[in-house]
Amino acid sequence: MDDEHHMRHDPLSHPSHEPTAGSHAGHMIADFRKRFWVCLVLTVPILLLSPAVQSAFHLKSLAFAGDRYVLLGLSTIVFFYGGMPFLKGIVDEARRRQPGMMTLISVAITVAYAYSVAVVFRLTGKIDMVLFWELATLIDVMLLGHWLEMRSVAGASNALEELVKLLPAEAHLVSATGTSEVAVESLEPGDRVLVKPGEKVPVDGRVTKGESSVDESMLTGESVPVRKTTGDGVIGGSVNSEGAIEVIVERTGADTYLSQVTELVRNAQETRSHTQDLANRAALWLTVIALVASVITLIVWLAIGKSTSYAIERTVAVMVIACPHALGLAIPLVVAVSTAIAARAGLLIRNRTPFERARLIQAVVFDKTGTLTEGRFGVRDVIPLAPGASEDHVLALAAAVEADSEHAIALGINRETAERGLEVEPSRSFKAMPGTGATAVVGQREVLIVSPGYMRTEKIEIRNERLSAISEQGMTVVFVIVDGEPTGAIALADVIRPESREAIETLKGMGVSCMMLTGDNRQVAKRVAGELGLDEYFAEVLPHEKAEKVREVKDRGLVVAMVGDGVNDAPALVEADVGIAIGAGTDVAIESADIVLVRDDPRDIVSIVRLARSTYGKMAQNLGWATGYNLFAIPAAAGVLYPLGIVLTPALGALFMSLSTIIVAINARLLRLRNT
Repeated sequence: MDDEHHMRHDPLSHPSHEPTAGSHAGHMIADFRKRFWVCLVLTVPILLLSPAVQSAFHLKSLAFAGDRYVLLGLSTIVFFYGGMPFLKGIVDEARRRQPGMMTLISVAITVAYAYSVAVVFRLTGKIDMVLFWELATLIDVMLLGHWLEMRSVAGASNALEELVKLLPAEAHLVSATGTSEVAVESLEPGDRVLVKPGEKVPVDGRVTKGESSVDESMLTGESVPVRKTTGDGVIGGSVNSEGAIEVIVERTGADTYLSQVTELVRNAQETRSHTQDLANRAALWLTVIALVASVITLIVWLAIGKSTSYAIERTVAVMVIACPHALGLAIPLVVAVSTAIAARAGLLIRNRTPFERARLIQAVVFDKTGTLTEGRFGVRDVIPLAPGASEDHVLALAAAVEADSEHAIALGINRETAERGLEVEPSRSFKAMPGTGATAVVGQREVLIVSPGYMRTEKIEIRNERLSAISEQGMTVVFVIVDGEPTGAIALADVIRPESREAIETLKGMGVSCMMLTGDNRQVAKRVAGELGLDEYFAEVLPHEKAEKVREVKDRGLVVAMVGDGVNDAPALVEADVGIAIGAGTDVAIESADIVLVRDDPRDIVSIVRLARSTYGKMAQNLGWATGYNLFAIPAAAGVLYPLGIVLTPALGALFMSLSTIIVAINARLLRLRNT
């Protein structure tokens, strides 16, 4: 490694050097796991020494002098060591003036511990009324529930960690003296690196030598390996499949595609959901209700003559079972899972609120060029005009003249010729005819490729039914003239993406109206709209007028999504209820769009609508479960079912509460099954 690259080293330029939220979450998960197992081991002797357990299971022989103090000591360890996360939590909630889950848990275990200590020192109640065993089992269950819940959250957010891991740590730097191994973070734009078969591309760049197929599925969602040759761009983190390629570095650090995607995913997961605000308000009210219900429960049981120990047990049970933990996780878990799903599919969510509105989309307005079409000319028809001329003959003559031209029409003709496998004669004496066409000598013949304007100027009139029909459709037509005689005509048009038809058909089947905006004339717009089966189109629209057209559609009372390339469509993207930029490629940071699609595939619009609908469905299910189970649980914990012989102990209440949060977590993860 050369000294220059040693000096360039910047440890912050590579994602793997940054402390991640995932590593912090991993430490917290490990901490809860450790606390749970320690407390679980201590719970065994606590249970065996508890008078209530000894009486229930005829274990009085285990009693000994001073056992109450041993029980107190073990329970104190469990209370402070196992309960510390919750005791710290109540302080944080008090500081924020937002009482919630930690408040309820902390109050419950503190009341149980304080009451039991008072019993041990004979300040109140009988010794068989101590709640140490319930305190220990309650803390065990709460630690277990938190541990499992945090694992679920971490699993839902692993997409970020997986993205960061995509980049290799080292690269093969190519220099005048050969190839050397360097750290990826030491690379700079302009460096050249060698990527061998089976290796990951270290940074964003462009192929300068060699060709291969590159697997970009983990980055863009494109399942088929993409062929890369000289001049093609490659993305850091993609996998080189078969041939060695040399790549010139174009982007490093925070400018790379992977870094931008990672940042977008992180921002999306941190963006507050509108539905989450509702959940937070519900959690606050549930906390207030639980605290009030606890006080009422204590007062009522004491008033009807029950012992203080029994009344406190009922109070603790209410506090525990009402913990709004499931409610707090109901939305964030779904947000994390749906964002991860979207990122893996190449759907980058920049703003959660418009994404949630995507489920309500009633109309999609597409920009034409580059969105529904590929933005390049393709040959749509070849019409022989001279006796004995064939389509292939006309096309080969045109390709001979345009062989070295970079004009859009020439490229379309040359591409069609290559696809048909036609042989093209060499030409000479090429001469451009500005505003008219081009001419060259092919063999011994003078061949002209000219526009309809040239034909009118030269007063060359051609009567042909196919040609008339094509002209009415707004296609671009060029004529092939050989030695002064019209030999054929070639019709070209912007190539419609094959995926566009499927996308529009599917959207219409989902009840979504499909419209198109274009600056092209009405004939072109009508033809494209007809071929795709669009419901409506707007033609001859100037760039600054696109936002006005979107506003017109919104004024009909429709929820509108605008799909464009994110450049001249920016005002329209902002005006729409949901702005979607399609075909971002490696430029993912498009500020005007709410959602960025990596691929040039309109079918991803369908994926957005489906994911938005299923995401909202999971949110609603989780909110319903997290709040609904309390309608039964709180009254049962308070003792409403006591006449029927049903009593929920604090430990059983904690078990039900934890099960509810686990159910919410599992339900959120099921979102993956519906969107794979």
